[in-house]
Amino acid sequence: MTHTIRHRGRERTERRFLALLPLLPVAGLLLFAAPAAAAEIDDPALGTKVTTLENGLVLLTLPDESTPVVSMQTWVRVGSRDETRYTGLAHLFEHMMFRGTDRLPPESHERFIESRGGRVNAYTSRDVTVYFNDVPRDTLPLAIELEAERLANLRIVEETLTSERQVVLEERRMRTEDQPQGRAFEALMALSFRAHPYRVPTIGWRSDIEATTVEACREFFDTYYAPNNLVVSIAGDFDEADAIRRVREAFGPLPRSEPIPRTPTLEPVQAGERRDVIQFDVRSPVIAAAWHAPRAGHADAEALDVASLLLSGGRSSRLYRRLIYEGEQALSASGSYWELRDAGVFYAFVGLRPGKDIDRVERDLLAEIARLRDEPVPPTELAKAKRQIEVDLISGFSTAHGLASRIASDTVTFGRIRPLEERLAAYRAVSAEDVQRVARTYLREDGRSLVRVVPRPEPGPEEAL
Repeated sequence: MTHTIRHRGRERTERRFLALLPLLPVAGLLLFAAPAAAAEIDDPALGTKVTTLENGLVLLTLPDESTPVVSMQTWVRVGSRDETRYTGLAHLFEHMMFRGTDRLPPESHERFIESRGGRVNAYTSRDVTVYFNDVPRDTLPLAIELEAERLANLRIVEETLTSERQVVLEERRMRTEDQPQGRAFEALMALSFRAHPYRVPTIGWRSDIEATTVEACREFFDTYYAPNNLVVSIAGDFDEADAIRRVREAFGPLPRSEPIPRTPTLEPVQAGERRDVIQFDVRSPVIAAAWHAPRAGHADAEALDVASLLLSGGRSSRLYRRLIYEGEQALSASGSYWELRDAGVFYAFVGLRPGKDIDRVERDLLAEIARLRDEPVPPTELAKAKRQIEVDLISGFSTAHGLASRIASDTVTFGRIRPLEERLAAYRAVSAEDVQRVARTYLREDGRSLVRVVPRPEPGPEEAL
């Protein structure tokens, strides 16, 4: 199963590091240049209807005839943060959910949808697991039935577990163990978080994946894949009353799960820089740095977003200019503020050119972080970064899929759907002083974790024999 990599768009639940230099679409969207434009934007999400079933399932419906399709998404409030025994279970179920039920053979879900012109996919993050069906209008009833079927009758047996375990282990090898950037990110999170489960990779540790049992899988599924732990969102071209009726009939019989356990762990304050070095078969070393930042919904979120765009928002960004274009020291560079339910991380990645001085590149990277703290952002640079965010934010909601993601993500994370005008106003209010203040508050040297991925040392004469 292919796993969607969702960027903040400002709806991101999990940002992956693999796209190291995101280029946001700016040209041609001049209507966002004027602050007055916000009042002219029609925010369809404000028309969302919220229906709560007796078993606790939350259904969000948003008809929008301007789009030719409909997106149905099932957001399960479970991620790797909820794993207390075997790590990787949340991600494993992203695979298991496509392996058939007591009545349907494996892979039939996607075959039924794709044969009718739709698409299905899923992704797992540290906080949530999301499944989506993007389908033509007349296929929505089928999508509802298929989603309810696998929630009610998922086939969790040793044969399925063995098969999907091997798929996940291969995915882990390809995406993490054989990739310098994957090694760096995994080590960076484990270094940044000492107590909180966010230190664990979403895909899980290899030893846990290998040891997971059918009994553990069934317990996990019964606990977290319950209706009172689900948010279902439907947006696009569909009959709202009919969809609500069908969801009630299909999902209503699902039994609640009580209680749904959550980790109480809080990450202690970091008191001093942490460093780690990974030796790997790599020609292009990697530097990864992270700082603790606020959890999702904090008042400093918008200023931190602006700071991340200043660092890596395209070819005119500071990291690109200093490390790639002018200094010719790096092949890629990025920085991002990653919001999570219990905490946040501000991180930066640099992929070096072969043969370049890693000490010099680290100094240049940290110098740009220091410049955010020490120097006010020039007005034109600040305005451009905020304009990029506006374009990214608005363009991400132009499809049924984007709308369904937005209303579900907001509901899961904040308990409400935030008006677009409110969000745009918050970004437009960010000042140069705000950027400097959050950089000084969070991007401190004593709160920094830094990982280097470097080539293995050449063997000595005795080792070479």
